[in-house]
Amino acid sequence: MKKIFYWIVLLFVVISTSCTTDAGRQSKTVASAKADVELYVTTETQSMLFQPVMLSFDADQTKMANTITLNPEVKFQEMDGFGAAITGSSCYNLLKMTPENRAKLLKETFDPLTGMGYSYIRISIGCSDFSIDEYTYCDKPGIENFAIHEFDKRDLFPILKEILTINPKVRILGSPWTPPKWMKVNNLTELKPFDSWTSGQLNPKYYQDYATYFVKYIQAMKLEGFTIDAITVQNEPLNRGNSASLFMSWQEQRDFIKTALGPAFEKAGITTKIIAFDHNYDYDINKPECADQIDYPVRIYEDAEAAKYIDGAAYHAYGGEVAEMLDIHNKRPNKNLYFTEMSIGLWGSGYTFAGDFMWNMREVCLGTINNYCKAVIMWNFMLDDKHAPFRPGGCDICLGCIDINSADYATMTKNSHYYTMAHLSKVIAPGAYRIEATGNQTKDLYYSAFINPDGTTSIVIQNDSDKMQTVSIVDGSKSFTYTMPAKSVASGKWNKETNK
Repeated sequence: MKKIFYWIVLLFVVISTSCTTDAGRQSKTVASAKADVELYVTTETQSMLFQPVMLSFDADQTKMANTITLNPEVKFQEMDGFGAAITGSSCYNLLKMTPENRAKLLKETFDPLTGMGYSYIRISIGCSDFSIDEYTYCDKPGIENFAIHEFDKRDLFPILKEILTINPKVRILGSPWTPPKWMKVNNLTELKPFDSWTSGQLNPKYYQDYATYFVKYIQAMKLEGFTIDAITVQNEPLNRGNSASLFMSWQEQRDFIKTALGPAFEKAGITTKIIAFDHNYDYDINKPECADQIDYPVRIYEDAEAAKYIDGAAYHAYGGEVAEMLDIHNKRPNKNLYFTEMSIGLWGSGYTFAGDFMWNMREVCLGTINNYCKAVIMWNFMLDDKHAPFRPGGCDICLGCIDINSADYATMTKNSHYYTMAHLSKVIAPGAYRIEATGNQTKDLYYSAFINPDGTTSIVIQNDSDKMQTVSIVDGSKSFTYTMPAKSVASGKWNKETNK
């Protein structure tokens, strides 16, 4: 009886190992060190959710209908990174988690080897609309009273330290939502004090003090172990209505940078990049006071004294079209471009993973990158199931890249933004260059390819069709083929020299 049982088990093993699905044969998916290409696939239905697929190079290079040919000799912009905003609300929720669960999540997100490799984060300089309270670092009049706020010491600093322990190369972008209220006036004609967190304008009388505020901030953060890679001068400078906000026209931003901020950085030996604008593609032209704000950063660049201090411009996607980035690049190709904010929420017809995942990848991720953008950052990293914490007057229906259940601070939902950033950061390292990628492909196929600093090549492809599409990638003498599921994204990386 034992012998019969033995032969039955043996026969079952033989049959099981010899029967593979078509998908298995295509991808040659056994997690093997011999795999040539590491691919990660997500479908809008979430039937595949960042699922690893291991491929081998093709034996021949017979070109198919969708053949993408890479040319590493033609390089475009250098990439800085991808990630999300670590707001006060994100820190609040992260610190509610157990240390073990938080460490696991942050490692999964930021570890460049075993995790998603998020490489760029945005933080607020003072409060934002997703903070525990309204505050700046100098709420008592007089720049001599500057001090990092206790909320940031309590909430932000521990999270930043955990992230940087996991990935010390993560870049940090800082953006103010408002200057100290004592620096504000109602308008530049009457110059009356404006004691409000919302709206107002920066009093030219305090340009030098506000420049010193930025210098002190960067120096104070450095002392805590945090290097601020770049700052934007003002978050959404054409939006008066946020819970913490400031109206700053291009004329004002030009004058502030030229006469105060740039010289202050230069005098203090600060190399932190200064990034202009930080708002929508359409410059809020539907507002009468913004009618002359079109081409905001270009108008500043026209002043050579201001332009010499500015690295580039940042954009959001709440209004207008991504083609604006290409227009700005063509007008000033020597200035860089960044994408610094896009949120998901329950506005309009509501949020669905499928609807946002495909739109975000096409328009915000591949769309900005293929229009010369260096970095892409989502908003915000973590909120709870009540869209909180948020400030009165801020967004009360926003979702995070991750939503955590406030009943246990353990159960999480990873939303579309978490995965769009992962598809970029997993295969595109900081310092990578976008390279030429051309092909004879059908519509609804979007892609961008890169050379990483370690010599590996990577590609991100989106099949926006409701049908499967087979794609062949040709990289010199090497090629591979993959049949992409309908409505899916695939990110891949390989080393064509060593086949590792």
